[in-house]
Amino acid sequence: MSDKENASKQGRKKNPEGRMAFKAHLVEARNRLFIALIALVLGTVGGFFLYDDVLKMIIEPVREYGGEVTYTSVMGPFDIMLKTSLLLGLIFSSPIWIYQLWAFIVPGLKKKERNTALAFASAAAPLFVMGVGMAYWVLPHALKFFISLSPDTAMTLLSTDNYLPFVTRLLIAFGLAMLAPVLMVGLNMIGILKAKMIIKNWRITVFLIALVAAMAAPGGDAITMFALAGPLFITFATATLICHLNDRKRAKKIAAIEAAIAASVDEASTLPETVDLP
Repeated sequence: MSDKENASKQGRKKNPEGRMAFKAHLVEARNRLFIALIALVLGTVGGFFLYDDVLKMIIEPVREYGGEVTYTSVMGPFDIMLKTSLLLGLIFSSPIWIYQLWAFIVPGLKKKERNTALAFASAAAPLFVMGVGMAYWVLPHALKFFISLSPDTAMTLLSTDNYLPFVTRLLIAFGLAMLAPVLMVGLNMIGILKAKMIIKNWRITVFLIALVAAMAAPGGDAITMFALAGPLFITFATATLICHLNDRKRAKKIAAIEAAIAASVDEASTLPETVDLP
């Protein structure tokens, strides 16, 4: 067995619950961040090969409704290539950086809690990609609304400096928004977030959902706001219900354990006292 494995094994014996010191937690955060950045870089390199096709998909909705996307500087094409590739890298590497985010939390948990958290982390990446896909579905509807406001005698010209940030913010906001319910359930499963707390602060939840939807809708587009807020309300309500059912299950389990302990104590108290024989 190697020295590293021996040290790890001894560390587990000294610290059976898997708790980490603050300094060790910072080292763990650095290592996880480094792995996430490497995955992002590799995903970005892969995005270079798909840059042309993806850019056509992003620009096509504008042309479909009579608009056009133009470059405003000599370095514009190169800048847009980098930004588009970075966006693709963020999407491609989402399973890695989402896992690393959970893995940063996991070492401070017990073994049973760790397995539960990892199970929900595996569901987070598909939801992020699904949120990005939902945003791309909403994109043409938002563009149709904006371009329809232009007079028939004018042509809508969008600069890449403005249009690409519009699309990027929309895609990332939808993707991250879909991660929030998974985070809620994961925190509930490990005992950090209770359903009562979520229900008690439902006004704050509604406000935050509306705020996220407004921030993801450039220009205050109502169509985009409702398209994001609707699924978010549904997913948050579903996550709250799951948390509530899990809390009930946990409460019943604790009640059963307490009843068993109480029964054993009562049984022990009713045993006859021993009498010393002469």
